Amino acid sequence: MGESTTDFLILQINPYVAVGLGGIGLAIVLALQFSVRRYIPWIYWLAVTMVAVFGTMAADAVHIQLGVPYLTSTIFFLVVLAVVFAAWYKVEHTLSIHSITSRQREVFYWSAVMATFALGTAAGDMTAFTLHLGFLSSVLLFAAAIALVSLAYWLFHLDEIIAFWFAYILTRPLGASVADWIGKSHSSSGLGFGDGNISMLLAVFIVIFVGYMTFDRREAKRERIAVR
Repeated sequence: MGESTTDFLILQINPYVAVGLGGIGLAIVLALQFSVRRYIPWIYWLAVTMVAVFGTMAADAVHIQLGVPYLTSTIFFLVVLAVVFAAWYKVEHTLSIHSITSRQREVFYWSAVMATFALGTAAGDMTAFTLHLGFLSSVLLFAAAIALVSLAYWLFHLDEIIAFWFAYILTRPLGASVADWIGKSHSSSGLGFGDGNISMLLAVFIVIFVGYMTFDRREAKRERIAVR
């Protein structure tokens, strides 16, 4: 959704205004997320959605407005993510999401999430345009990469935290490539459904899934157990 929403907004309004509005929206929802003391589905996933939009905007702005090549921005955001992980591990001695029980750890977590979205956007565009793979081939490439991580975890007992973060990072370029493939025009190797239409459709799915997690009694029971 971050990819399709960003592309739609940038075409509809001034890119600088779009990035500014995205930054304001992100600041508001993160302030809301940090103000609560437990996992509340609609607040958490609203924050994730805004991170997706703003992280994508940041990556696109680096290329479109500053003219930085996709390969360069991919390497840059990869380094940023590596620095976040290194700092997080040095301070907290773990990267497990199950250990996020303090404000400091939550700051590290959201910094990592932001970096993964920016990296995913840049990496997806790099494979599609710089490497000339197109959107569908990029989808298959990143899906295969996630499958390899899964096999490494199931068959060769890859550490679960490492496996999680590798898969988590790869979902970003995979999702961006899927959105581009479905939404972009036929002349751009897409299916031509339109970025705005894809953005709205994905928004509906997100609302349905988050609504389910909010009102599902089993989910609520798991949350109470986690809090205790």
